[in-house]
This record gives sequence, structure tokens and C-alpha cells, in this order.
Amino acid sequence: MQVDVLDRRLVAALQVAPRASWGEIGRAVGEHERTVARRLQRLIAEGVVRVTAIYDDLRTGHGRPVHLHVQVRPGTATQVAKALADRPDTRSVYSLTGAADIGCELVPPSRDELHRILSSQVSDIDGVLQTQTQVVLHTFRTVAEWHAPYLTEREVAELRPGRPAECLPDEEGLSPLEQEIAELLTADGRIAFTAVAERLDISVPTARRRVTSLIERRLLLPRAEVEPALLGLEVEAMLWLKVRPHGLDLVGQELAAHPSVRYCAATTGTHSLIVQVVAAHEAALYRFMTGVVGRHDEITDVDLTLITRAHKRGHLHKSGLLTLERTP
Repeated sequence: MQVDVLDRRLVAALQVAPRASWGEIGRAVGEHERTVARRLQRLIAEGVVRVTAIYDDLRTGHGRPVHLHVQVRPGTATQVAKALADRPDTRSVYSLTGAADIGCELVPPSRDELHRILSSQVSDIDGVLQTQTQVVLHTFRTVAEWHAPYLTEREVAELRPGRPAECLPDEEGLSPLEQEIAELLTADGRIAFTAVAERLDISVPTARRRVTSLIERRLLLPRAEVEPALLGLEVEAMLWLKVRPHGLDLVGQELAAHPSVRYCAATTGTHSLIVQVVAAHEAALYRFMTGVVGRHDEITDVDLTLITRAHKRGHLHKSGLLTLERTP
């Protein structure tokens, strides 16, 4: 398979609006509906793009996200990464440069379970020497909200016309029906309202209303997952930033709004902000560091590591995300 400039634009549009119809995407990017359908259906059918959905874990109470830095015994990085990726409570697992060999996002269901996982289960993995844990306090941007930078502001606005609610409750549980709907969407982010209604024995208007409510309340975030390198963004980095407390919210919001930032969250630990960045080249990453990160006086320290391999993304194993030949 090959991916070209139009494919990248269409994938970016799908990332902006994972549940949009082919006609809606076509109108936004100026392409015929048949062309959009043919190209995106091919990428989805071949496993290049996976459309799922992720919970807002903290607000729904589904888990307490934490980030682990894992140091391993030489020669065991691959087996440790596989052991972590095979856990159902890991959302992402990366091989890293720097002091830590592996970065892992873990979503345990409770604080008590987090203690058990850290005190015994992770440390019992053969090859693990040391771990460092950062608990997520607030998420400024999730990977589900990022899209490749190949669309104009007008195109994005047409695909995402509504503004998210500005004041969201810290916690908001799901009803039994909403939980069932959420499970269908996490398995297939583009499942039709008619299919939801049929599977759960409810009316189509009810299915439409409940799905729309989950998304508008941001309890569930539809996500189109694809390897950034396939979109021409071959450099991935994790930044751990020390930020003065008075500037944490401002820095987090401004970094999260940058098109190169896939993920941004405030955490506990030696650093207070974690940022995942993608760029086309190391030179672009350097410009981000000096021109974007460097202008914030509130940032007092930066630990920059590169992601050398993704073993798992968004609960999807890397083997489930195919690679393909890139063309200009």
C-alpha cells in the first residue's frame, strides 16, 4: 500500500471527526464523497487506521492514569515492553532514549489497585530494574483530540463546528445503558446508530441521543489512530517539564494548543508536565524546543526523550496498526 498527500489530508479529517460521514469529510476538504469513501475504507480495511474511542478515565471513574518510566536490565527491553503491552490496563507502551528504557501509560481501575500493580506486578516482570511513577492530575489534551497538521482552520471548523463545554464536572459516572453504548464505541468508533439500537434493543433516536450526549459531555472521545510516521511525522518525543506552580495551567493550555502536541497532562513526580510531540524532522523538534518551550519562563527544567518504537497505542497493539510505503 501507498499513502499520498490526499490520504494524509483525509486521515487528518477523520482524526478531527472520527464519526463524520464520507460526505461530510468530502465537503470539508473539497473532495468527492466516492473518493473519500474509497480511500478511507481501504485504509481502515487494511488496518492502517483504526477508529475507536477512549474514556475520560478520571471523570468517568474508569481508572486513574499514571505514567511509568521503566529502567530494564540490558537485553530485556523487548520482552519487558511486550509484558507491559499485554496487560489490559496499559494504554500505551513506548521504547525511549534517555535514562528510562520504556515509557508506559497505565490506567488502573482504582487507587488501591495502583498500589498493588506498582508494589508487586510491574516489579515482578523479569528484566525490570527500577520504575518512576507520575500520576496524572489534569489532562490538557488527549491523543484523541490531536490531528495531523494538513488541514486549514476553515476545514477543521467545518468538521468540528461545536465548541466543547468549558465547565465540566470533575466526576460524572455512566448509566448502565451509557456503559453498554461506550463499550460498543470503544470496539468500533464508527458504529452506526442503527447498529447500536439493534445491539442494545433500543430505538434509533435513543441511540443517537445517547451517543451524542456521551461525546458532547466528553466522557467518551472518538479516536482515529494511525502511526504518525505514516503521516510524514517521523520524530516522536516525550518532554518532561518542571513548571512553576503559578504558571502550570497557562503553560499546559498553550502547549496543548500547538499543532505538534499530541498529548499534554499535569502530573505528580519530579516533573509537573508531560508533553508528547511529533515532528517531521529533528530540526523541527529543535525549533519547537527553542521557539515554543523556550519562551516560557515558568519552565525551569526539561527532560527530552525520543520514542524509538511504539509497542502499543490507545489500547491497540502495534501489530494491529499496519505500516505502509510513504510517497511524496
